[in-house]
Amino acid sequence: MISLNNEELIRIAKESMNKAYAPYSEFRVGAVVVTKNGKIFTGCNIENSSYGLTICAERVAIFSAIAAGETQIEKLVVVADTIEPVSPCGACRQVMSEFGDFEVILANLQGKVTTTKVSDLLPHAFRMKR
Repeated sequence: MISLNNEELIRIAKESMNKAYAPYSEFRVGAVVVTKNGKIFTGCNIENSSYGLTICAERVAIFSAIAAGETQIEKLVVVADTIEPVSPCGACRQVMSEFGDFEVILANLQGKVTTTKVSDLLPHAFRMKR
């Protein structure tokens, strides 16, 4: 079980950001998912010339966790070179809501950090009746 503080997780997200494939927008984003089992999964945005096929860093990290059998997310960290801490797009917010109301750390390269929760980012998420 890995236990890292938010500053260490932001550093890992910055490293992931540098791996982004963003030749069209040059807008690089890095993300880290921490599962309730303490496992860490990283993601970066991956663009495609057919923009609809582009995938955000948040979803890459979440989908990596899910593909590894980890569905209990404790925290998501997202970093980009923005004026204010970067905020996930609507599609990412909906995917995040599928896996709970976990902590979300939003950061930029200048050291600004905002802490929120999935329910604050998407208060009226679409949910299947179960």
